[in-house]
Amino acid sequence: MTPGSDVVALLRAALGDRIDTTAAALDAARADKSGHAASGTPLAVVNAAAIEDVQTTLRTASATGTPVVTRGAGTGLAGGANAGAGEIALSLRAMDRILEVRPDDLLAVVEPGILNADLNAVLAEHGLWWAPDPASRAISTVGGNIATGAGGLLCAKYGVVRDAVLGVDLVLADGRLLRLGHRTVKGVTGLDLTSLVIGSEGTLGVVVGATLKLRRLVPGDVCTIAATFADVRSAAEGSAAVTASGVQPAIMELMDAASLAAVHALLELDPPTPGAAQLTIQTDGPAAAAEADAIAAVLTDAGGAVSVSHDRDEGERLLVIRRSMHPAMETLGTTLIEDVSVPRSALPAMFDEIARVERVHGVAIPTVAHAGDGNLHPNFIFAGSEVPPEIWDAADDLFRAAIRLGGTLTGEHGIGVLKRRWLADELGQDQWELQRQIARVFDPHGILNPGKVFTP
Repeated sequence: MTPGSDVVALLRAALGDRIDTTAAALDAARADKSGHAASGTPLAVVNAAAIEDVQTTLRTASATGTPVVTRGAGTGLAGGANAGAGEIALSLRAMDRILEVRPDDLLAVVEPGILNADLNAVLAEHGLWWAPDPASRAISTVGGNIATGAGGLLCAKYGVVRDAVLGVDLVLADGRLLRLGHRTVKGVTGLDLTSLVIGSEGTLGVVVGATLKLRRLVPGDVCTIAATFADVRSAAEGSAAVTASGVQPAIMELMDAASLAAVHALLELDPPTPGAAQLTIQTDGPAAAAEADAIAAVLTDAGGAVSVSHDRDEGERLLVIRRSMHPAMETLGTTLIEDVSVPRSALPAMFDEIARVERVHGVAIPTVAHAGDGNLHPNFIFAGSEVPPEIWDAADDLFRAAIRLGGTLTGEHGIGVLKRRWLADELGQDQWELQRQIARVFDPHGILNPGKVFTP
């Protein structure tokens, strides 16, 4: 039997109305938030409601040699969940239950389709929270966070997804179900396959459940510091000074002049000072006020115009400016939202490199940064649906600059389609080939998310 109408018929016979072949559903499965769309349309969308649906889909796909692309909410920024011609789109969005919450063990067991914000709303009733905090938390799924190794605004103090997952339930390409990891604080039996799966972007298997490591809600106050600097390099130097001071903020976000102006326009705020960049920093916990005062002193000494708020609601209003970055970029044109990381001390040098790339290639690159952990999001704006060659040239220059500074191609968005051409440059040929071989152990016939990550 060959892929195509036959496999759709088999899936429909097994799963009934969970198979969607409407034009709208197929077209939606082609794209994510990266601005990239797959060529052609998938054969069908499987709206899985249970683990058994996922197993049936993968057994059928394996038997017919049909590629499968797993999707959550479609909020990814690297094209990793885009399904194209001849492929099945396997949506886990409907698998959104919280199966268990154990406040005594600080863990929860969830299905992959639950949204970050919905999960934390429920956990708050137990005095708990799950720390990963992507800017898209209101619309991104836990399964998508795990697939991409997501981060967010709180990473510097509270860690990334890899630090907050104890185990995953994984369906392999042939339909077998593995339960990886553990429910204990410690666990070193065998290889750490859970960490291998986190960030694997759907190339090793389909995550159908996760055991999450929770935290208790942080007691005490939240203080927010807003610091304006004459230019972005000065702001980066200010953030590096905060890091060097030893004070650990919960959030430290940097917006350059172009991104700040775009957000102010979107939110209908007064225009910012031309050329000015802004740091928005939050401290939390019992020492929040003292830490905020210490950070304010550091930033003042670094040349910033600083204000401190002890009002939690005012702090959230300030963070809305940062969280509105992506919608603001969409008002400027089609956006290639990039994601490099450098050592925190190298942030000023990386902003120098971004300015150089802008000059050399004649492009504007509005940039925000999770300054607390050295993760930058340069945005390349262009017209039309396809990334033009001159934008790729500028991105290539910028990626290589990040690697030269001791950094990495991606801090939290993943490789997907958009960065696969640079993966071997960072890993080296031997490691790149070893990772490809590991993927084939999990998926011998290469049906899981083909064309992504490891494709030459």
